[in-house]
Amino acid sequence: VSLAELSLMNKLIHTSLVESQQHVEILQRDPNSPLFSIKTFEELPLKKELLQGVYMMGFNRPSKIQEQALPLMLAYPPQNLIAQSQSGTGKTAAFVLAMLSRASASEKYPQCLCLAPTYELALQIGQVVRTIGKFCTDIKVNYAVRGNRVLKGTVLEEQIIIGTPGTTLDWCFKQRILDLTKISLFVLDEADIMIDTQGLSCQSIRIHRALPKSCQVLLFSATYKEPVRAFAERIIPNPIVIKLREEELTLGNIRQYFMVCYSLDEQYRALCNLYGSFTIGQVMIFCQTRRLADWLSGKMSRDGHQVAILTAELTVVQRASVIQRFREGKEKVLIATNVCARGIDVQQVTTVVNFGLPVDQDGQPDFETYLHRIGRAGRFGHRGIAFSVVERGAVGLVRKIEEYFQTTIKQLDPYDIDELEKLAA
Repeated sequence: VSLAELSLMNKLIHTSLVESQQHVEILQRDPNSPLFSIKTFEELPLKKELLQGVYMMGFNRPSKIQEQALPLMLAYPPQNLIAQSQSGTGKTAAFVLAMLSRASASEKYPQCLCLAPTYELALQIGQVVRTIGKFCTDIKVNYAVRGNRVLKGTVLEEQIIIGTPGTTLDWCFKQRILDLTKISLFVLDEADIMIDTQGLSCQSIRIHRALPKSCQVLLFSATYKEPVRAFAERIIPNPIVIKLREEELTLGNIRQYFMVCYSLDEQYRALCNLYGSFTIGQVMIFCQTRRLADWLSGKMSRDGHQVAILTAELTVVQRASVIQRFREGKEKVLIATNVCARGIDVQQVTTVVNFGLPVDQDGQPDFETYLHRIGRAGRFGHRGIAFSVVERGAVGLVRKIEEYFQTTIKQLDPYDIDELEKLAA
């Protein structure tokens, strides 16, 4: 799954802010420059219409990244900023607030430009603009994306343009309907994806070069690795960097167990015993192949369980819909192949089951996938529990995983209901 697809899925499933205890780091060129943070949205210089929009989003107080970033984004004179944090921490809402604050409703021309790597991500950002800007009725949005045909000579009156780099370039230089010299705020969202995708980086830089020197630049990235830093230094003069320290996946807060079975049907019975013994709110079950995921989904559905299935063959919109339904509790079980092993965060998941261990092409343990699979149960500091239901020949793989991670995976008897219920308690 591409980074852009993961980003879109996370944007779609995070309808509320993730509560994170991660440390916020601020890097700036001038250490003597005062920095301000806020604890409430009311402390910001926001119009009452925007505050109403913030409440419509369900935000009662700023997230950690918003506490630090919003005062900088809204400050005068405008300051260039790079903000880095994971999905669900409120980055999109933060820069949308900045765009809606900077845009003047009385001026009928584009003033704020936001670039995203894909059509779907651009539309998702637009949805946030519409929600937060619901009461700012005189501020309009247009989309420089494929399929939105505008005739040469069209006069754009919308104050905010959200687009992808390719179409935005056409609007600027081929059709000449978007005047970049009048843009006062430029947002580059998902910068890490922009840099990793061939062509997007050059297109973004070309657009940036045509902006006035006074234009405020806000760059948002899920990672802040060397390519992102180098890219930022090429296009952004003297940025302040706000980093939410990257959350490391760890096994420390996840209890791990395994069960040994003699056949696929016995593995299924062990899974049913496990599921019946635990009062499990929602559980993710990982399978190595789509064929196995389809088989397991059919068995569980016939036995009366509410099951959703997530595989690579689904479109990104279909995958996002499956995850959204699961997040809302409409299905209690999500069966997934490794498409969902990393990047997708559903906070209420505290139990993960490996229906067979992840292996590489040589039949050896895929340690990284194992870590990301069971890491779904321990997100944002939560305590989780992970079970691996394996066939007899896979015990050696369990021992290799123990050795690799320097951890203990306790064996359980799949038919010892008393032990399972004691564990659940």
